[in-house]
Amino acid sequence: MSATWYTADLHFGHANIITYSDRPWDTPEEMDAGLVERWNSRVADDDTVWVLGDVSLTPKKLGPVASLNGTKILVAGNHDACWTGNRRSERARRAVSEYLDAGFAAVHESGVVRHHSVGDHDVDLSHLPYVGDHTESDRYADRRPSDEGRPLICGHVHDAWRVHGRQINVGVDVWDYAPVSAQVLAEELAKLPSTSR
Repeated sequence: MSATWYTADLHFGHANIITYSDRPWDTPEEMDAGLVERWNSRVADDDTVWVLGDVSLTPKKLGPVASLNGTKILVAGNHDACWTGNRRSERARRAVSEYLDAGFAAVHESGVVRHHSVGDHDVDLSHLPYVGDHTESDRYADRRPSDEGRPLICGHVHDAWRVHGRQINVGVDVWDYAPVSAQVLAEELAKLPSTSR
């Protein structure tokens, strides 16, 4: 039986993220191989993985995506060239094909998916959280999804927090550098205040 998974902030090919987020690898090549290995040790070919942004800083670094098991769906983040939140929205629209060619089955270039089901829970998906960041101030305030009362599954904050109010961060930096299953997320959602069901 197939499963659904969630992840964010892979940052393939990004050397600075290794130090910034204290990742357990020495080079971008080692990091990319480690992320692929951890992903594939959990995700089967017939599974679906929602990637909530920041796959890489440039489409030129998307090579590892083809090695990842499962059907991959991207909800674009601020570092993804296909994100329409970028000021270069024309470039973002053209970049979608690069992400599809790299191995994504679908791309949500707006960076937000509303009314998504995780178990019995009605949630929103976004790279950016409603509130909170891994910096002192909330960046991209005008690009964040509006809080319509549903829990949010997000990324962007790296290792700043796993749960913040009604938000759950699925970034690799707080989930052992691998996707987290819908089953585990449903259990976490059940613990949140005012969880919609």
